[in-house]
Amino acid sequence: MIWVWYILGFAFLTSLFVLGKRKGAHKRRELFNTPPPEAWRPTLGRTLPMVENLSASEWRQLAGYMQVFLAEKRFEGCGGLVLTEEMMVTVAAQACLLLLGRETRVYPKLKTILLYPDTYAYEGQARLGESWTCGVVVLAWNSVQGGARNFADGQNVTFHEFAHQLDQQDGAGDGAPILEDRSAYSAWARVLGDEFNVLVDKTKRGRKSTMDRYGATNPAEFFAVATETFFEKPRQMQNKHPELFAELQGYYKVDPTKWI
Repeated sequence: MIWVWYILGFAFLTSLFVLGKRKGAHKRRELFNTPPPEAWRPTLGRTLPMVENLSASEWRQLAGYMQVFLAEKRFEGCGGLVLTEEMMVTVAAQACLLLLGRETRVYPKLKTILLYPDTYAYEGQARLGESWTCGVVVLAWNSVQGGARNFADGQNVTFHEFAHQLDQQDGAGDGAPILEDRSAYSAWARVLGDEFNVLVDKTKRGRKSTMDRYGATNPAEFFAVATETFFEKPRQMQNKHPELFAELQGYYKVDPTKWI
């Protein structure tokens, strides 16, 4: 008899869990399809001018993901920073650009974004941003602003840290995010592994590269730096690192060269 009640109780809890997931998915669909506030476009015109280069369908998808992002994630101002809607919209837009072109959950493990006014110290080191596996992203607002306004230098702290979030969705930050097909990991490992080794070699020799030398730190940082380069210097990457560009385009499902 005890086992019967145990099984019934487990079935009841399971049904509640499934129902909750369905309600969550329905709520996200509603948010995604809700027209964005009219203030978003002019706000991003000031803080993230590249949005003007998006097609109408790309803007609708970006705004939809932003609606979900801003509804589900919590922002906190740190170091005396007073949060504004402009700050949250600017961060959300850049984070969701990494989702554009794909049908995906909006950073399902992410819970909180901590914003500092500028460079902050952690364990005696100056930081521009961090991504934690516990569902937290930390950003310096002045670096967020600089990366958004200068969309051609290959430096974007928001892209960098949210690429880490994508990488960490499977529980490990190892430079291999969740890919659509299991068979895709072989080519991903070969191409990104080879490109990582090339960057490490160039960094040791003091030679210039399309990508920031910080990407030579480890495979996880390489993926984050490569993501910055893919979105901000796509033509250079396509010309000098065609296989890497193709792998990232296959993952992100967009062609940033069209936004230049």
